[in-house]
Amino acid sequence: MIYKVVEFFTDIQDDDHAYHTGDIFPRDGVEVSEERIAELASTENKRGIVLIEAVETPQKAEIEPQTDENGEAEEVVDKAESKPKKSNKKEK
Repeated sequence: MIYKVVEFFTDIQDDDHAYHTGDIFPRDGVEVSEERIAELASTENKRGIVLIEAVETPQKAEIEPQTDENGEAEEVVDKAESKPKKSNKKEK
């Protein structure tokens, strides 16, 4: 799970590292217990306010580029746009 900082704070359990609104918590290379996350994500901390919140992580579609015989990336064309549009009107 990823957590985003919603209120500025300095983490007293991480050498007073400053976390600014919008930062990801915890920073790279820092291990944090589930208890600490629960504390910061609730009002049960020294500030008495929610400091972090869980955020959904969007899944990136894994798209492999198509290449031609030379290994060059090919331009992807939307086939729906390249077809002529059919009219529903009947000709008289």
